[in-house]
Amino acid sequence: MSHVPGLIQSIERSSAVLRLLAADRLRVGEVAEALDLPKSTAHSILRTLEHVGFVEQDPRTTRYRLGRGVLDLGATGLDVNELRGRALTWADALAARSGEEVRIGVLRDGQVLVVHHVFRPDDSAQSMDTGLVLPTYATALGKTLLAYHPTIASSVGRAGFDTYTRRTVTTRQELARQLGEIRSRGWGLAVEEWQAGRAAIAAPLRTSGGLVVGAIGISGPVETLCDTRRQARPVLVEHVRASARAISRDLAGT
Repeated sequence: MSHVPGLIQSIERSSAVLRLLAADRLRVGEVAEALDLPKSTAHSILRTLEHVGFVEQDPRTTRYRLGRGVLDLGATGLDVNELRGRALTWADALAARSGEEVRIGVLRDGQVLVVHHVFRPDDSAQSMDTGLVLPTYATALGKTLLAYHPTIASSVGRAGFDTYTRRTVTTRQELARQLGEIRSRGWGLAVEEWQAGRAAIAAPLRTSGGLVVGAIGISGPVETLCDTRRQARPVLVEHVRASARAISRDLAGT
């Protein structure tokens, strides 16, 4: 197989394997022979593609075929039910550690859809937010998601910004600056941008290869989540990030 300098050979080989399997169901040895690869190399490629859902193996015939992940490439991220299932335990633990309510959100039609909500661990009256739709540019969950989806982020604000409070972002330049900060530090913060007196901290949820498929965050009173300079309290940031890392490990299967 010819190899052009500057290209990644493993990706070339993986794409060749996918093209082979698009035409037929094959065993490891057959893939190796067709591509003139060592059988161990072919097996490693197939196992990796299986891990990310791009190929599946029939346990009865041991033949490989294209997986559901290839068919889902045009879809919008990970299945919501799988995301919730992987995150339930960690979201409960984050609420217990932080003492605040926890939301998990995904991007849907340019907004944030809350797919899971854990109440504050106290006896106060609260309403369930699962199914709630939030603005992206005025919430920690939303800005965290936008930071890792540049195409969607670039479309936000073209029709103008709704102003929820006097602190809501109102220009695309300011939003871009904030999204750059989030990418740099790995977490997002919103202080009284959607609701007066409220703040939120969020971190991205990643699956195989680092793809961001959701975000998890806590929200509560500004004085609880932030210090006197309106900066997020480091211990709460670390709780959120630790939960996000744990969920991401589960999503990636590592």
